[in-house]
Amino acid sequence: MAMSTERPSQGNVPLNSAGLLRLMQMVSPALPVGAFAYSHGLEWAVSAGWVNTAAQAEAWVGGLLRHVWARLDVPGLGRILAALQAGDLARVAHWSERLQAGRESAELRAEDRLMGQALARLLADLGVSRAAEWVSDPRCSFPVPWACAAAHWQIPAQPAGLGLLWTYAEHQVAAAVKLVPLGQTAGQRMLQRLIELIPPAVEEGLRLPDADIGGIAPALGIASARHETQYTRLFRS
Repeated sequence: MAMSTERPSQGNVPLNSAGLLRLMQMVSPALPVGAFAYSHGLEWAVSAGWVNTAAQAEAWVGGLLRHVWARLDVPGLGRILAALQAGDLARVAHWSERLQAGRESAELRAEDRLMGQALARLLADLGVSRAAEWVSDPRCSFPVPWACAAAHWQIPAQPAGLGLLWTYAEHQVAAAVKLVPLGQTAGQRMLQRLIELIPPAVEEGLRLPDADIGGIAPALGIASARHETQYTRLFRS
């Protein structure tokens, strides 16, 4: 059966104060989902000499933002949120599987699944009932419980996407600060510039038709696959 191509509405739906505070809770680096344990392939990229400076680290994270997260995670999040709002659980499962299929290495799939299950567990404890079924589901992609939280707390697709990309970017910058290494101020300057890329990336991602969804980042695939056998490492991916 063909899957629906309906995309989430981008109308000017207001985000109320409670929703904003819930979103701030979701993007907090204190959120206990284990994101600090993953470098998303950056550790191998640094050890291989691909990323040695602040400018190279910014180019790496910016490339992931534009070519992977904006074109895979954001449209997937939007469709999962729309499916949850419509009560279409088959579509939720379809898009979770499609997001998992878009991860380019075993490590990236494991990172996506384990962080997703950790977030689902946390949200279930916080009363987000739709997240509970994903706690032990091997198909769980991180944007799925994120969308469950957005649906439960009435956070529209656009701010939910902003929060998701901010979370990804912030954790990549934190990894770069440790690995390159960079100073904390250099990391904050990098985040300040990456912030400018996030709103247009979310807008682009939410507009993509189904056939155009998919990230393209060969260097990420190589780095994450090579990291699986890296002799010494600080991060799990």
